[in-house]
Parts: sequence; C-alpha cells; structure tokens
Amino acid sequence: MGLSKTERTRAHIIAATAAIFNKKGYAGTSITDLTKATGLTSGSIYGNFANKEEVALAAFDYNLACFRKIVQHEVDKCTTTQDKLFMYIQAYHSKANLKFPEGGCPMQNALIDCDDTLEPLRKKAADGILLWKNDLVTIINKGMAEGVFDPETRVEKTALHIIALSEFAFLMYSVARSRKQSDEMLGIALEVARSIVKK
Repeated sequence: MGLSKTERTRAHIIAATAAIFNKKGYAGTSITDLTKATGLTSGSIYGNFANKEEVALAAFDYNLACFRKIVQHEVDKCTTTQDKLFMYIQAYHSKANLKFPEGGCPMQNALIDCDDTLEPLRKKAADGILLWKNDLVTIINKGMAEGVFDPETRVEKTALHIIALSEFAFLMYSVARSRKQSDEMLGIALEVARSIVKK
C-alpha cells in the first residue's frame, strides 16, 4: 500500500527543508525559508507538523539517515574488516567524492546550533555520535576476534579518537572551506586506525 497524502506531504516537507536546517541551523531557519523550499503555505506546513521544532527534528533524522546510508554503502563494498574500518574514515575524504547532505555533518551542526536551547535536537545529535561510535566499536571488536587488530587495542578510546579527528576535519572544512586541511585531519584519523592493525 502506498503512502497517504498526509505521509507524502510530510515526506516532501522533510526532504525539502533538510538541507536548509543543516546549513542555517534551527534558529537561523525562518518560516519563509520553509515555505520557499516546499512551495507550501505556512498553514500547510503547520497542518502537518506541530511547530518548527518538530520539522527540524524530522529534518535532522532525515539528514543523519542519509549521512549514515552513504557511508555504510561504501563500507559494505569492502571485503575485509580492516578495509571496512578504514572506509569509515576514507568515505569523508575528498578523493571519495561522495555526495553528503548539504551543510556538512548533521551531528556537529546540530550540537553547535542547539546549545542549551533545543534539548531534543541535542539529544538526537548525541545519539547519532553514539551510533557512529558503536559502528566503530563493532568493527574493531570483529577485527580483534579475527586476529586482524592488536588484541591490546583500547576499543572505545580508539573509536572516540577516530570520531574526534573526523569531526575536527568537518569543522576545519566549515571554517576554512579547505578540503586540504580537512583531508589532513582525516589522514591522522586513518593513522590511528592503521596503528591497531596487528603487526
């Protein structure tokens, strides 16, 4: 059975506004931005969502799902556990040339944007970071079980180190608009990943 008219309208609003929220943030996105992006009236938008916050939360979910799906698609192409771990970093490198949601990392953007003003969005962004950490922890544990990674690896610390460097790479691009600098940070993250490969 297909989607109802209401479900189709909600999906259209989310998809049309996702990039705006990711680039301009919650506070910086106006109802005019939403009506222009969707081609709908404010009444139509708020007939499907209780308020701007609800649209922003749905847009974040959409952006995060897209972000994760793009990376996972590349990871799934890899045949070894080692290469899968590396791809969790290399997917963000300019050489990968992947089309991520406009505006960069939705988790970083949301955490910077919401601060103390929008707790539900902060929580969703934090949960997104935890999902990322769990992805890395899972693949590192698998590699250790296979004898590919050093059995003395501090798994959670390594995962968080990779995330911190990757997020800093996204930040460097946002600040300097330089892929060179962000690629350099990702290179350091890749060094961390390679350092746990069993010699």
